[in-house]
Amino acid sequence: MGLLPPLYFLFLFLSVSSGEISSFVGVNYGDLGNNLPSPKQSAKLVQSLGAKCVKIYGANPAVLDAFKDTNIQVSIMVPNELIINISNSQKLADSWVQSNVVPFYPKTRIRYLLVGNEVTSSSPKQIWPRILPAMRKIKSSLKTHSLHKIKVSTSMAMDVLESSFPPSNGTFRSDIAGPILKPLLQFLNRTKSFFFLDVYPYFAWAADPKSISLDYALFESRNITYTDPVSSLTYTNLFDQMVDSVVFAMKRLGYPDIRIFIAETGWPNSGDIDQIGANIYNAATYNRNVVKKLTAKPAIGTPARPGWVIPSLVFALYNENQKPGPGTERHFGLLHPNGTNVYGIDLSGKTPDSEFEPLPKPDNNEPYKGKIWCMAVGGANATALSSALSYACSQGNKTCDPIQPGKPCFKPDSLFWHASYAFSSHWSQFKKAGATCYFNGLATQTAKDPIILKDQPPRSSIGCPNQHHHLRSHPHPVGLPRSLD
Repeated sequence: MGLLPPLYFLFLFLSVSSGEISSFVGVNYGDLGNNLPSPKQSAKLVQSLGAKCVKIYGANPAVLDAFKDTNIQVSIMVPNELIINISNSQKLADSWVQSNVVPFYPKTRIRYLLVGNEVTSSSPKQIWPRILPAMRKIKSSLKTHSLHKIKVSTSMAMDVLESSFPPSNGTFRSDIAGPILKPLLQFLNRTKSFFFLDVYPYFAWAADPKSISLDYALFESRNITYTDPVSSLTYTNLFDQMVDSVVFAMKRLGYPDIRIFIAETGWPNSGDIDQIGANIYNAATYNRNVVKKLTAKPAIGTPARPGWVIPSLVFALYNENQKPGPGTERHFGLLHPNGTNVYGIDLSGKTPDSEFEPLPKPDNNEPYKGKIWCMAVGGANATALSSALSYACSQGNKTCDPIQPGKPCFKPDSLFWHASYAFSSHWSQFKKAGATCYFNGLATQTAKDPIILKDQPPRSSIGCPNQHHHLRSHPHPVGLPRSLD
């Protein structure tokens, strides 16, 4: 690129850095837990973390009330299940805004209203083409109430891409590029809103730890770089690669300048036995480093967008014990449910790492190679356990035949052991299709052989010839990504 006049850079800086666009990091406040602090306590904890913005997955009035007069920007959300109805009814959109925005604004600084969360990743396909019509109706409702400062968008996961490597080859999925994303980008461009994107280097690294350096994923790489052979841009971390792949995908559709807002990013502080790299050391390292990058002044941006401000939200405020899925889903929190820090962090980026307590050394940065069993948790509710047992037995190919009366695995005849057998059998059969050892919190992984755990004489315990076949995981299990395929 040839030299450009200084005024060009001044214009570029002003165009992406003025007004409401500023370098800040906020936090996602989920509530899928039965042991979490109250909204008012949570608002104080969000402030204590140095967050400048909070995103909630709905519009809980108690939460919106808790953030009144806090000077923290708030992002609220229309749930996925309401999108179709709102897309078909301006009256319903008006009612939603009247109930969930008007009573709280402006004392609660609602600045972003997302219509749906990762809709094109998991929701039924019939919802996909209704995202934009719903966004338009919500925008119209906001305009009616003169709520011009609230930006309307929707959040997307990295699986909107069908190609992300090298970044210059970033391309949206063919099933959504034309019919869904191009008109969506047109709306965002016209309304000067953001493309909200969930970016998780953890899942990209965990899916291929042999090819991707852990230090590169954690912003810790000192001498590992990647140069895109097409753009000639040089990358020093995985986060920038992922973001720029979306930048190039948007450019490919004719929208090179739409701003990106990182709706979620983070690293799990724990997980299942077989989930590589999910530990406190890596979580603290990643989140502290991403905060440094995103709060730097002047803004760093990415190789494809140097100097651009990237407002961002770390996932998540709490470890949420009722989130379904693999163990990492319940361990992304910056805080324990009792409000104490999982590790020291300052989302304002002002506290140097040297002022935080030392971190425990990681012990799972290599793939787990042992056996794993899926067991019922001790003390589980008998009614719930029985229902989960019935569900597991109703799936698959003769999942529970061996624990029927008179069959080799019937004894010991107890709900706990029958459920443990069924859970492991189901998990073994369907893990590759996304099944987890969770069963609504009724199951947990163990590396201890259940044959040994049974308080039975050895011969009666080993009287089940297929026990080891059904009660073990695959030798090299692959966890399902949260936001990246």
